[in-house]
Amino acid sequence: MKKLGLSLSAVALALVLSGCGQSNAQQGQQPPPLTIDVASVQLEQVQSWHTFTTRLEAPERVLLKPRVSGQIERMAFTEGERVNKGQLLFSLDPRPFQAQIDTLQAQLVSAEASLEQARGEAERANRLVAQNAISTEEAEQRSATLRSAIANKNAIEARLQNAQLDLEFSQVSAPISGTISRAVATKGNYVKAGETELTTIVSDDEIYAYFDVDERTWSRQFADVSVEDEISVQLQRLGQATQVSGKLDFIDNEINPNTGTLRVRAVFDAQQHNLKPGSFARVSIGAQNAQQMAIVPERAIGTDLKNRFVLTIDENNVLQYRLVELGERYGAFRAIKSGLEAGDRIAVNGPARVGPGMPITPNSVSLAFENTQFVLKQSESTPVLLSAAN
Repeated sequence: MKKLGLSLSAVALALVLSGCGQSNAQQGQQPPPLTIDVASVQLEQVQSWHTFTTRLEAPERVLLKPRVSGQIERMAFTEGERVNKGQLLFSLDPRPFQAQIDTLQAQLVSAEASLEQARGEAERANRLVAQNAISTEEAEQRSATLRSAIANKNAIEARLQNAQLDLEFSQVSAPISGTISRAVATKGNYVKAGETELTTIVSDDEIYAYFDVDERTWSRQFADVSVEDEISVQLQRLGQATQVSGKLDFIDNEINPNTGTLRVRAVFDAQQHNLKPGSFARVSIGAQNAQQMAIVPERAIGTDLKNRFVLTIDENNVLQYRLVELGERYGAFRAIKSGLEAGDRIAVNGPARVGPGMPITPNSVSLAFENTQFVLKQSESTPVLLSAAN
């Protein structure tokens, strides 16, 4: 029995020593701290703005119709070209109008002769009445004939003037400068005054973008804005990576009670940027002056119940929990109103695989802001790939 007890003790001692050896081996193989991407917080000038959708409109649009009826003799423009105000576009057959003018001119000569005769007779009647050579009744009759001759001459002159206008209107000119569309009615077609559509012209020097701002947003962000302030506005066309600068030039005088919105308008240089009426676009308008804020990647922000936080790295390369107050989002980045300062180091990818209190091995990276717009710029054309989200 004594030998059996000694054997068991030896076995137990061997097991204890074996366990200690395994524990020491495991401690010697403990993995190093996890390597994560770390970036230094930078301050940038940022601005809050709002974006609205719109359809571009030309300040002037003319649906051209003839002012007289007639047959189109000539079309004097190229479809789709730019035309100037007063430029001849359509020529109607002028012969019927010229014939009417010739007839009225002949009638006017006859009326002038009749007037001259009536005037002479009226003057003689006045002298004879003074001499009691004719009756007062006959003198009054001659005076009435004179007035009738004057009225007849005036009527013919008015009809002649109208006929001359008809002749002038047979040559249809551009009422505004702009880009002309295709010809709806072409050479040889008979057109009716005020009915037949000839073509359309839209002005192309400037272009308007109307959009509606809800009452709450306007009262909170733009209550003190007036047209005189010439607020800068940015326009981005569908499928374009560049933005065009314009200015706010109209604010309606009342809020629409049915929609609770205020209609405002921005104006842009249409020719310089080749902006077409009817195009879909987005309009961005700045809500306040730019101010400096810390900028972090959106993915660096974690959520803890109702709180938002980021993980910072202290001097010992240990992750620390930091509460932050969020500002606007700008593409892949977020402005931080409070909680971070310039130079603070943060975990770029957030609390996805790590948490507070963990030691880490930092891998320093830089935050690339080149393609992110934080402020509405005043330049005429600004390349933008990422824009603010509200």
